[in-house]
Amino acid sequence: MAKKNPRLQFTDAELNPKLRHHARRAGKAADQAERARAKLPKDKKKRRRRMTSQHMGPAAPGKRLYFAEVDKPKPPSKLSHALQQAPGLMVSGAVHREVQQAEQDNVGLESIHKLELAAETAGRIAESAYHAHKLRPYRQAAKAERRLEKANVKLLYQKHIQDNPQLASSPLSRWQQKRAIRKQYASAVRSGQSAAATMESTARAAKRAAEKSRRTTAFFIRHRSVVGVIITIFFTLALLLNVLSSCTALVQGGLSVLSITTFPSADADMLGAEAAYVAMEDELRSCLDNFERTHSYDAYRYELDEIGHDPYVLISLLTAYQHGGWTLAEASSVLSLFFDRQYRLTEDVTTETRYDSDGQPYPWSVCTVTLDNFDLAHLTAYLLDEPGLQLYAGYMANQGNRPDLFPQDEYPNASGRGDYMDYDVPPEALEDETFAAMLKEAEKYLGYPYVFGGGSPATSFDCSGFVSWVLNHSGWDVGRLGAQGLYHICTPVSPANAKPGDLVFFKYTYKAPDPDGVTHCGIYVGNHMMLHCGDPISYTNLNNPYWQDHFFQFGRLP
Repeated sequence: MAKKNPRLQFTDAELNPKLRHHARRAGKAADQAERARAKLPKDKKKRRRRMTSQHMGPAAPGKRLYFAEVDKPKPPSKLSHALQQAPGLMVSGAVHREVQQAEQDNVGLESIHKLELAAETAGRIAESAYHAHKLRPYRQAAKAERRLEKANVKLLYQKHIQDNPQLASSPLSRWQQKRAIRKQYASAVRSGQSAAATMESTARAAKRAAEKSRRTTAFFIRHRSVVGVIITIFFTLALLLNVLSSCTALVQGGLSVLSITTFPSADADMLGAEAAYVAMEDELRSCLDNFERTHSYDAYRYELDEIGHDPYVLISLLTAYQHGGWTLAEASSVLSLFFDRQYRLTEDVTTETRYDSDGQPYPWSVCTVTLDNFDLAHLTAYLLDEPGLQLYAGYMANQGNRPDLFPQDEYPNASGRGDYMDYDVPPEALEDETFAAMLKEAEKYLGYPYVFGGGSPATSFDCSGFVSWVLNHSGWDVGRLGAQGLYHICTPVSPANAKPGDLVFFKYTYKAPDPDGVTHCGIYVGNHMMLHCGDPISYTNLNNPYWQDHFFQFGRLP
């Protein structure tokens, strides 16, 4: 061992009740250290050697065995063991690399190589475990010595305070004395001093520390006015620098957020992109208006979604898709991509057989014209990656910091700022700890914009992403579920039995792939109110005619 802590001895007369407690703890630590030392492998071991009469002389004919003591090698350190193994590992690694280059063309060789690698790995693990087992007594002994050192330092400090109560005047002085005892004790152990010498040297060190502390305190008392001025100046400067640093960080953070959420393109390019997209929609509208003049079917049926888009959604999506600024020339092909993904115009022609007044059959063609508007905002989940969704959410939350770009008197479909409806949930509903946890998490995101496909605060949320996030952060682990998936994990309950914390589901809020599937969901908070991800995340009243028309079911979570 590098050092061996002594066992301190005191007579009963030297110990008061408090000090006797520390002495018992130090004695117990000394016993543990001695037991740990006893378990260490001996420095000598016996080696059996065969001797003949030539070695032993004529007085001892024949052969005889004797045991000679030889030095037993110390266990190698982890570093030396690693250095010894390094050349072999380097050679093994080179061989494996050569084999890996050849095994791609030989399946049998590849299998053998994998078995070899597994065997070598198991061998290294076993060897490591063996060395760890062999070194365990040394680790245990070192741990016991550290415990004994700590107990002895505490005992010496308490003995010093008992013998010199006048020196325990201030916390600073006591700290300096204990520090001096610890430092002198470590020096005494390293030099191999006896227990008595160690006790004497640590007592002297503690007294010197107390005297030094007393002189320092006296100096400050004599010059307290000057010291007070220096301390005042120091803290004033520190406070001023801290305020300046905080203000700088605040300004930089604010400017950074402002720059990230501001549309980077020129006004002329953004207004031109909006005008180009509107022109494509006008062309589609004109095509539908003149469809019967440009086609020659006998009859027509129309199933048409409305044509239109939110200009802020268009510019936010375009900027996020481009990951930054763009010009109108650069955006033209992307606008065509968006338009083709948003609108889908199909013609389905069926032919019937009809009969005239003379009973003669003739064909009758019927064209069913369908226009699906996928909604430009829904393209975000299909066209943007995670960083793009984050950019899009930032732009939509602040309208690109350009609320004047598309005023609603000129652009009726332009979205406004994300103002949300707040609501005070009755205190009695919060007595349910599960619901209280849900509400605490959900209300963090009031005012966040609706982002189709979004499922985290970084990207903002859609309706099911918001509910999934709240559940996953208030006691459940449901993953990222859609509205239909959330409905499947719930037990249906009637409106009369619904309670705060239940989920509420709706149908036909938009044209989904499954026309009869659940398309929207929220968290019921009682009193016909729900908290959901609309645009933005907000409270809303379920008695609203829109929600009444689309209501489907309440569901209770497992």
